[in-house]
Amino acid sequence: MTVRPIAVGTDSARRTVRIAYVVPVQGIAGIFGPSCEACGELALAELHSADGILGRPVELVVIDGGRAPAQVAQEVAQLWRTGRIDAIAGWHISAVRKEILRLVGGQLPYVYAALHEGEFRTPGLFMIGESPSSQVLPALDWLRRNRSAERWCVVGNDYIWPRQLASHAVAYLAGSGMAHRGSTFVPLGTRDFEPTLRWLETTDCDAVLVLLIGDDAVRFGRGFARHGLDTAMVRFSPILEENQVFAMGAAATANMYAAAGYFDSLVTAATADFAGRYHRVLGDTAPVLNSIGQSCYEAITLLAALADRAGSLAVSQVQAAADGLVMDATRGTLRLADNRVDQDIYLASAGALDLDVVDRIHHA
Repeated sequence: MTVRPIAVGTDSARRTVRIAYVVPVQGIAGIFGPSCEACGELALAELHSADGILGRPVELVVIDGGRAPAQVAQEVAQLWRTGRIDAIAGWHISAVRKEILRLVGGQLPYVYAALHEGEFRTPGLFMIGESPSSQVLPALDWLRRNRSAERWCVVGNDYIWPRQLASHAVAYLAGSGMAHRGSTFVPLGTRDFEPTLRWLETTDCDAVLVLLIGDDAVRFGRGFARHGLDTAMVRFSPILEENQVFAMGAAATANMYAAAGYFDSLVTAATADFAGRYHRVLGDTAPVLNSIGQSCYEAITLLAALADRAGSLAVSQVQAAADGLVMDATRGTLRLADNRVDQDIYLASAGALDLDVVDRIHHA
């Protein structure tokens, strides 16, 4: 995706809606980057084939969200201060979101595509990803009923999203008669999971909640299978998607599950139409469709719908117009309330190199 430079203060700059598109291009989440960029290109192409946003052309200013959070946020803040962006959208980890909000929160409409902890209240911030109550907790129940997963351990990266989500999950396990056998959190970019895997071997857990990002999840998954734990324990990750399954390899995906609002294997009229448009615009060699890239498409289209409903990109007007927005989308009907989207959530089982939807676990 190319970014066309526009001089601040020109007629072109004032007319074009410029969105800071924060997606991971490098780092452990860089595995998601090509899908995010491709789905952004599709959203941009479709906006340009219609009326853009507020009748104006649209430009995505790609910002590498895979860098250190402070570095990403400083770039976004500098673009805002110099009047070079009108909104923010994209998929990036919550540590990046936290830093962006610290510097520019409440100043620009901000549509955050990623699954989230569900505990933020900032004017102009719209959380369209999956929430713990609609995604993780129903999945724990499903795996208990269908895979006898009763005794859980948690393995996650050491930052805000895994820790807060683990807190939700552990409290839920205690209240529902399941057991928590321990949690461990490792730094982003961990390469050696042997201590974690040896720890899991000493527990009596029969299921693992995996809250690892991108390449870390891939390395952990391969090691999990090498230790033979894939035959003894069920794995569930709310952030597992098709690229990671492929990267782990067929020998490392047994007894592994994911939950999301979208999978490439999800068969509905809307998903089939979306996949057809995606490949018509980007070709048959485009990056694999997945929940993370597709959520970026939804973020851009929701931003457009909010702006058009408000007749403005001013935070106060967008915020006032937001509640009650209903949008027919690839993921079904999206309903916006309290700056969050409710959506259907599906559970998928990892096959050799894919994720196959087996059930719907939350109805919007």
